Amino acid sequence: MIATTRGAIIIEGHVQGLSNVRSLGEMGVPVYVIDKTDCIARYSKFCKSFFICPDFESSQFVDFLLDLGRKQNLEGWLLLPSNDHAVYSIARDRDRLSKVFSLITPNLEVVNKIYDKVALLSVANRVGVPIPKTHCYSLNKEPANHTLSFPVITKGRNGLSFYKTVKRKALLAQTPQELELQLKTIEQIYDVDKTFTQELIPFTGQNKTVSFTAFCVDGEIKTYWMGIKLREHPIQFGTATFTQSVYVEQCLNSSVKLLKELDYNGICEVEYLLDPRTNEYKLIEINARTWLWVSHARACGIDYARIAYDYVNDKAINYPQSYSLDVYWYNPFTDFIYSIIAIIKRQLSVKDYFSSLLKPKINCLYSRSDKKPYFVYFLKMIFFMKSR
Repeated sequence: MIATTRGAIIIEGHVQGLSNVRSLGEMGVPVYVIDKTDCIARYSKFCKSFFICPDFESSQFVDFLLDLGRKQNLEGWLLLPSNDHAVYSIARDRDRLSKVFSLITPNLEVVNKIYDKVALLSVANRVGVPIPKTHCYSLNKEPANHTLSFPVITKGRNGLSFYKTVKRKALLAQTPQELELQLKTIEQIYDVDKTFTQELIPFTGQNKTVSFTAFCVDGEIKTYWMGIKLREHPIQFGTATFTQSVYVEQCLNSSVKLLKELDYNGICEVEYLLDPRTNEYKLIEINARTWLWVSHARACGIDYARIAYDYVNDKAINYPQSYSLDVYWYNPFTDFIYSIIAIIKRQLSVKDYFSSLLKPKINCLYSRSDKKPYFVYFLKMIFFMKSR
């Protein structure tokens, strides 16, 4: 099928991709989905075409996009990624891609400052945004000569590359000896100089991860939305399964300074965690893309996919200046599975779990007018659990 109207290409068709497909499809925008493998967004009735693409971080990925744009007549179409590697590839080849597509992804200089976590922490420190106490270790030095208080966590300066190699988002060490052993283990498969170590913010069970999200133009926040991860897997460092819309003034004030300093353009998610010792919300990371629970923002009145589409197509935009609070969102399948695990581990009470089920919630998968992705996800979850 050859497109004749400007549409959008949704890059990665997981839960967030499905939300973006529905958002744009419901307003009559033609939508294509591309992913490395089969995905639930391709089964949406609003997905006009689906294509399997090369790995997002490969040089072939950009060539694939350009070839697809030429063959399908997609000049001016919006590229809307939900994957960090895709964001980096688009930023890296921005000049080539912008000759064919409309882009909402920040330029490479900004992306490098965001996805190198140490560089991001340096920017935050410069503008007075609170961060966890951090140190970059090298095995050429003695880890025992640390300046941090234990426990600590070690992460990759580039989180995705670290996770892909180490198979963990972060490694927790309770003592200097455990940290030294971890660094030596990491060195066998990864460059220790590409890691950083932070004091672990004490987790009280109440200080959940807050996501500040925004659409920016030249560093100015045009509209924003905030949510909190009430449940996630793994606990404290994980993927959201049950969330609530909130407003946290500290996160707004920090994000205004941070995004202005970055001269940020486009959609982003800025994550914070409250440090109960100082009562400060400290910066964790920034994602330069739509995030897993972007449909929660949409349900509260901030439709980022639509804003991005209207922006690149020079349409008049009435940026929302408020959103609905105390709206809940959940993934019915992952929330059930990981809540049961948390209950067994005594990390969640049965009472709290069933109380949360009584709250009116946004189902991230089910749509009365677009049911197929819900059932496909269900079947995929069954297959996943059987294969474990």
